[in-house]
Amino acid sequence: MSTDRLPTSEEEWRERLGLQQYQVLRLGGTEPAFTGAYWDAKDPGLYRCGGCASELFRSETKYDSGTGWPSFTEPIRPDAVTYHRDASAGMVRTEVRCATCDGHLGHVFPDGPGPDGQRFCMNSAALELEPEQG
Repeated sequence: MSTDRLPTSEEEWRERLGLQQYQVLRLGGTEPAFTGAYWDAKDPGLYRCGGCASELFRSETKYDSGTGWPSFTEPIRPDAVTYHRDASAGMVRTEVRCATCDGHLGHVFPDGPGPDGQRFCMNSAALELEPEQG
């Protein structure tokens, strides 16, 4: 995928994305825990946005949080993602979106092991792993 031309309508997004990707990235859904392609992946590489292929996370910052979703300690760059208040599901959380296409990625929580104590809890359906070249 390329960020050269992003879809401008929901119909175009539906054509570009698979059903689960559309549900997560465009409608803010969440895949069930322990079901996504990357929740337990350990392959080295670069995690890109499933909607626009923007660089989001490095595999070196991924860790097993025990939650069943891919978790990272930080994004690849501070401006790679944006943050939004999410008061759905009976709680207040901080939603994380792709800064390029505004796709819903997941949420960030203040209980991570990294230097800033953050846990970026992402949906596998919102990500694409670009394997590290040998």
